[in-house]
Amino acid sequence: MASPPPPRPVRRRGTLAPYGFLGPAALLFTLFFALPIGYAVYLSLRSVRVKGLGLGSHARTEVWAGLSNYASALSDSELLAGSGRVLLYGALLVPTMLGAALFLALLLDVPRVRLRAFSRLVIFLPYAVPGIVASTLWGFLYLPEVSPGYYLLRQAGLGGPDLLHGGGLYLAMANIAVWGGTGFNMIVIYTSLRALPGELYEAARLDGCSELQIALRIKIPMVAPSLVLTFFFSMIATLQVFAEPMTLKPLTNSMSSTWSPLMKVYRDAFVQGNVYSAAATSVVIAAATLLLSFGFLKLVDKRTDGGS
Repeated sequence: MASPPPPRPVRRRGTLAPYGFLGPAALLFTLFFALPIGYAVYLSLRSVRVKGLGLGSHARTEVWAGLSNYASALSDSELLAGSGRVLLYGALLVPTMLGAALFLALLLDVPRVRLRAFSRLVIFLPYAVPGIVASTLWGFLYLPEVSPGYYLLRQAGLGGPDLLHGGGLYLAMANIAVWGGTGFNMIVIYTSLRALPGELYEAARLDGCSELQIALRIKIPMVAPSLVLTFFFSMIATLQVFAEPMTLKPLTNSMSSTWSPLMKVYRDAFVQGNVYSAAATSVVIAAATLLLSFGFLKLVDKRTDGGS
């Protein structure tokens, strides 16, 4: 009796399809994210050696610098001062913006609220305005000579605050970021609120809870993950602030070219032509952002595990 033929191997179909879908994204990630980071790290370890007067085609040569650029960046007083200013700016911005976003999201989630869709659009619309455009518009509103607000105050015999000098500059910049970022954070929190089961609210109302009690005891604790997410994104955006101070700088004499760490990177690379120092400073900023973000997430996870 003849033995049955061996089973044919099952041909897998579509095994290459996932790689085909992932290929373009992986290529773009490599070209526009991984390679620039690697090149920045490479430049941060190099420097220029100048021979003689620095004239001629071979007078300036690129040499290995080791960690000297990082040592200079970490000991740079301008970078430390800019980091302190950014931290103060973030202390004003993040609580105000997230508090306003949470309040507006809770307000829109109240039953029988009118014009809910229109209100969401109006609140979110400033986020669609580019940061440069928003900073320019607000910058001219801060100038007493051209601002209609200052004009009305002068007509009323009142004096307006100086928002482009001293401590008022922090308030002016925080106002721009709050105006532009509250809508995005509100949408994130509001989406989380709409995903909560309605039975929770009905049971709370049957127990006699008011809308304020429902918001404080049910809604806010339930959307805590969204609040953590928005705080995380806001913290990263604050550490990388660039558009607002760069746009307001020509309008005031109280803002230096190194007001924020990224402004210092821009000055070193494109004004002074020292791309090696700028690369080292940018790597330091990226590492600090990564450490702060990782520490914040670990703290949140630890508190979550402890609470559960």
